[in-house]
Amino acid sequence: MHLDRLRFYLQGGRPPGTATVCPGCRDPRMPTRSIPVELRGVVYFATESALWGGGRAFYDPRAEGRVLARAHLVTAGQFSDVAAQEMYREPGTGIDLTDVLTRGTAVLGDGRYETLVCAGQVEGLPLLTFTAPWGLRDVTWNPPSAAYVRYLAAGLLSAEAWDVDAVASYVAACPGAAGHWSEEAIAAMLRD
Repeated sequence: MHLDRLRFYLQGGRPPGTATVCPGCRDPRMPTRSIPVELRGVVYFATESALWGGGRAFYDPRAEGRVLARAHLVTAGQFSDVAAQEMYREPGTGIDLTDVLTRGTAVLGDGRYETLVCAGQVEGLPLLTFTAPWGLRDVTWNPPSAAYVRYLAAGLLSAEAWDVDAVASYVAACPGAAGHWSEEAIAAMLRD
């Protein structure tokens, strides 16, 4: 969601507050365009993030709901390299996008973020992302850490499509965050 975080995936380096060094992409250019989008499905938090602590965000395109997100215009090679980094693989090899573009999904492995999803199109271009092969109801939800909530919510807010209250309400309602993070607490983080 956050363009500053995407910068580390594209250009490499160690994001502030983490011990992880991102190798970056073969093509380190920033996206030529970033826009707010709304997708069908649900974002939920599950498993345990070694980087952030707490639950990781996953996308279930089959669940009924609405997802606030950001779309970044990147090349197929950049998408492949970012996906590889999230899959704990070395970037540098292109991912065959044929299945995801023709079928809507492609499972590359059974790990987290190893399932590619085409969530629609914007101006004739595919909206690609990656998530887990399991769905919303297949795993135990896990509340995200404060640092992760702050980063995700700030990324949505910086899209300038939704105000603080809308972003706080949305994130607080995501499975895993719901019941652990209040709208007021998330709004306070965004206003600080």
